Amino acid sequence: MAGFTSSKSGKSLVITLLLLVASATAVVSPMFFHGNASGHDFQFHLASWLDVSGQWREGIVYPRWAEWANWGFGEPRFVFYPPASWMIGAGLGSVLPWRMAPGAYIWLTLILAGLAMWCLSREWLSGPQAAATAVFFAVNPYHLVVVYYRSDFAELLASALFPLMIWGALQIIRHGWRGVPFLSLVFAAIWLSNAPAAVIATYSLALLLVVGCFLRRNVRPLISGATAMTAGFGLAALYIIPAAYEQRWVQIAEVLAQNLRPGQNFLFTHANDPEFVLFNWKVSGIALGVILVTSIAAVFAERSRKQFPELWWMLVVLGSASALLMFPPTSLLWRYLPKLRFVQFPWRWLVPLDVAFAYFFVAASGRCRRPWACWLVLSLAICTMATAMVKDAWWDSADIPVLAAGIQSQHGYEGTDEYAPAGCDRYRLPGSEQSSDDDDSDLSKQLLVAPTPPIAEVDPESGNEISSGTAHWHIDQWTAKRKAFTAQSSRPTTLTLRLINYPAWEARLDNAAFSPTVQPGTARLLLALPSGSHHVEVRFRRTWDRTLGASISALSALVLLAALVLARKRWKMNIP
Repeated sequence: MAGFTSSKSGKSLVITLLLLVASATAVVSPMFFHGNASGHDFQFHLASWLDVSGQWREGIVYPRWAEWANWGFGEPRFVFYPPASWMIGAGLGSVLPWRMAPGAYIWLTLILAGLAMWCLSREWLSGPQAAATAVFFAVNPYHLVVVYYRSDFAELLASALFPLMIWGALQIIRHGWRGVPFLSLVFAAIWLSNAPAAVIATYSLALLLVVGCFLRRNVRPLISGATAMTAGFGLAALYIIPAAYEQRWVQIAEVLAQNLRPGQNFLFTHANDPEFVLFNWKVSGIALGVILVTSIAAVFAERSRKQFPELWWMLVVLGSASALLMFPPTSLLWRYLPKLRFVQFPWRWLVPLDVAFAYFFVAASGRCRRPWACWLVLSLAICTMATAMVKDAWWDSADIPVLAAGIQSQHGYEGTDEYAPAGCDRYRLPGSEQSSDDDDSDLSKQLLVAPTPPIAEVDPESGNEISSGTAHWHIDQWTAKRKAFTAQSSRPTTLTLRLINYPAWEARLDNAAFSPTVQPGTARLLLALPSGSHHVEVRFRRTWDRTLGASISALSALVLLAALVLARKRWKMNIP
């Protein structure tokens, strides 16, 4: 009987995988004809992928400093942005043509999302129903918004992992400590994928564990779940601790500037920016439709609640909370709950809501005589929505070549406000004067201008560059982590580097510690050198917070591995 069940499950997995491959291919197929969907965050992510790929060729395995951001002056982007998406993207771009990397990333992530949903649903639904749930979650409306409008590849990856987190929480509720290792791994993976989604995951998981306590009428699920969350935080500490500590060194408050605050992004918001309002109403309409379908389906699925009481209650509570948090009456929660405001957009709660959407719809349709008819209706609705998005999306084949040319020619690419080091007005940096936030061809214009030189001599009083100074220099090495050169001058001179000051940069003059000064406004490094020949080295040192984070992650991994080995021995001996 066990062999038959295993064979049946294996057959269901193969069928599900084939359906997911077909569905993911259908989603990315417009890219074969139109190029890449250049959504809101497309250039940000592709620039990161290209930068990381270049640093790998320099031997830097885990980049921290984005070398070519801010037109070559750099920024600590990779300290603050979780590593999973930019490492996967850089890896794909290293083995595939760069124009294919975004489509390949989306294709793989959608398949992962479907498989995760299949793992969650296969125990309570029949084989065909579990396959349908997997497909509907993989191509759910919000995933289509991310693919065609937003290009937030990191959030898409985190969303793909949410069903596994819910499944892990369910294992904790049902089996206690045995579920801790799996849940901690998934929770850490979400934190290493996308920070706003990780905040959502943290609150979602806490809510699910509280529901589990009520269902079991004891606090054991909360204790086991809290242990799993602590272990997950520990595994992701190599990212979390530096990002948390080094926020004081950048202008992180800019992440909530202008239209990026939750209060400006509730469903059906009003603002003076027509383009902003147009997108908000598009995603609001989709969110409202998902809420209505999920609510109706949950009511019909309630009749079969006895088959999956724990999962039903967990998804009902999580779905209800997700829906409520998209509306203005919850503004106090957004204001006072720790870090919730950094989610920025309340409609991001569609990520957990879409898990309930896919599950309840298929579970409810199972009560129909012809469930396939319900699936066909939803499939047609999703196809119609996808077709409209494809027509409405911005398609561009030039983004990647222009970004790649900018890095190759050492012009760099545009930086981000929230990652600009403290004291730096990135719009005053050389090169930014030719750019405009309203012009999508900024980098194309930059390529027509000579890139900013790595080293320049400046007037020590005014800080302006001197076109014909007396200093001469020879660059020994110029990478993302180390700038080394030899400078010679017959008189004291001041040099400036194509580099923004950041506390992790450490300067040495003739192998002795050396304190550079900073140019007001731009925060460029200024090196006041005495006359004669000198060797200068500026390197991006490992700070204590990064060492601590990496140590905690390594220790957490060892403890988790030991716990798995011990648990396996106990299970073999049938010790409870």
